[in-house]
Amino acid sequence: MGSLAGLLAAAGHRVTGSDAAFHPPIGPALARWGVETMAGYSPDHLDPAPDLVVVGNVCRPDHVEARAAIDRGLPYASFPATLASQFLTSRRPFVVAGTHGKTTTSTLLSYLLHRAGSDPGMLVGGIPRDFDASFRLGAEGAPFVVEGDEYDSAFFEKTPKLWQYRARAAILTSVEHDHIDIYPDEPSYFAAFERFVAELPADGVLVAWAGSPAVRAVAQKAACRVVWYALSDDDTGDVSPTWLAAPHKAHGGVQPFDLFIGGSATPTAKSPMSGRHNVLNAVAAMALVAETGEGTIDGLLAGLRDFRGVRRRQELLGVADGVRVYDDFAHHPTAVRETLRGLRARHPDGRLWAVFEPRSATASRRLHQAEYPRAFGAADVVILAPVGRPEIPDPERLDVEAIATEIGPGALAPPDHDAILAGLVDGARPGDTVVLMSNGAFGGLHDRVLAALARRTL
Repeated sequence: MGSLAGLLAAAGHRVTGSDAAFHPPIGPALARWGVETMAGYSPDHLDPAPDLVVVGNVCRPDHVEARAAIDRGLPYASFPATLASQFLTSRRPFVVAGTHGKTTTSTLLSYLLHRAGSDPGMLVGGIPRDFDASFRLGAEGAPFVVEGDEYDSAFFEKTPKLWQYRARAAILTSVEHDHIDIYPDEPSYFAAFERFVAELPADGVLVAWAGSPAVRAVAQKAACRVVWYALSDDDTGDVSPTWLAAPHKAHGGVQPFDLFIGGSATPTAKSPMSGRHNVLNAVAAMALVAETGEGTIDGLLAGLRDFRGVRRRQELLGVADGVRVYDDFAHHPTAVRETLRGLRARHPDGRLWAVFEPRSATASRRLHQAEYPRAFGAADVVILAPVGRPEIPDPERLDVEAIATEIGPGALAPPDHDAILAGLVDGARPGDTVVLMSNGAFGGLHDRVLAALARRTL
């Protein structure tokens, strides 16, 4: 919502907004973008009457300000409907969809298009290191990159956001049951992607991961051209990928891989993002740029080398007393597993500490209880924080103590954030790597861990 507000302001509109609070980083960012903010909620915030009220999907039908807008007959719309009507009708939407990898892939796609000489617009869910903000107006007629979230749009519009983006070209990275609060079962979740793919225009293109049976099944709904990508050791069923990558061992902060396009080898690709999942993300982004005629292979390979990544995706926060501390957004078991494998490949020496807070609606529940113990396989030490949504009833809530027990020695489930901090400061040694994984603020542990480790040297 903050990024959409910034995008609307960049387009010349006067934008005001209400929220419970405006903490950093979004509060100062909104002020910098020229967005007028009002703390708290009140019908008075709708005076003078705006031309449009954008209602976020966190609002419920009895939300005081949303309710006042509707009852007064003011024009109102959801986040995705506003993005589509205000920006996507005059641009070519390139939508990145899938359970995993959307933010990294959409940010890299935007960067590669920009490096190729286009003037792309974008709206992504992370903070790019290569742009000033997570949005970009771009030129009319140019590609506009959207992170295609499958979550619902608003209380009055219970449909996936990505259905409204009118994609001309798309990437489908993965399909694994998620967002259990919206999609109660796997078929309902898959259906969100099936309709999205089916509505791609016949002259469009879908870049899809051939290594996933679910993606292969969903992609069958496409009436447009499907371009497959995969890793060399993926089981791709009866599909022959056009874009194929063979990763090498990561070294010096670089993940090299051989890239074959239609069976022909390119110069060795070098990515600053470690891990097999990030090789897939890189190949998907390059493939869409090339397959839409927006860039050359040599230019894409050069752009990939220079990409600086996204905040909270394998982000090195700092090194204190010889301990590397990373931040990552991973919360689904697959994302946890691939993040840890990527960091293990980048830092093969020293112990890898995985500190995980289950906080999302899905991660906080037992849906993936059986998968989590295996997800931490690459870590030497696993610390599981209490579930971030204590209001979930006990029978439904993820059992972190049971996960720690199943992992065995080296796994702990401390009672609170202070105990986690104490365990890290007491146990982490120079040469170790600590990754804090949460889709929330994690009780401020990121800064606290670095500060406490630094104090050990005093």
